[in-house]
Amino acid sequence: MKPDKLTMSLLLDCYGELLTQKQRDCFDLYCNQDLTLAEIAELMGTSRQGVHDAVSRAEAQLLRYEEVTHCLAMQKKTSEIAARLEEIVRSLPEQTGAAVLTAATALRKLDH
Repeated sequence: MKPDKLTMSLLLDCYGELLTQKQRDCFDLYCNQDLTLAEIAELMGTSRQGVHDAVSRAEAQLLRYEEVTHCLAMQKKTSEIAARLEEIVRSLPEQTGAAVLTAATALRKLDH
């Protein structure tokens, strides 16, 4: 199954610097700006097929990077853990909660 544009946009945020400038630009316009391949081709002064190839290669590379490093998956897991800790903290008595809240805040900073 092909990943959705939001997932691909997040992968671009994680690994975009590892792509060529053309791949990064094409993929950003396609994924984040929601332009069509024809619109990107016109904007960049290239063929639609050239844009399609750049976008396809970028998508394949981004998916390979995630498959190897799991950066996006780890970010998601960290965010889930921080949210769960926050829920736990809010259920604790005030004095205990303040100390744990500090730890949860630190974990949230790791997520960003």
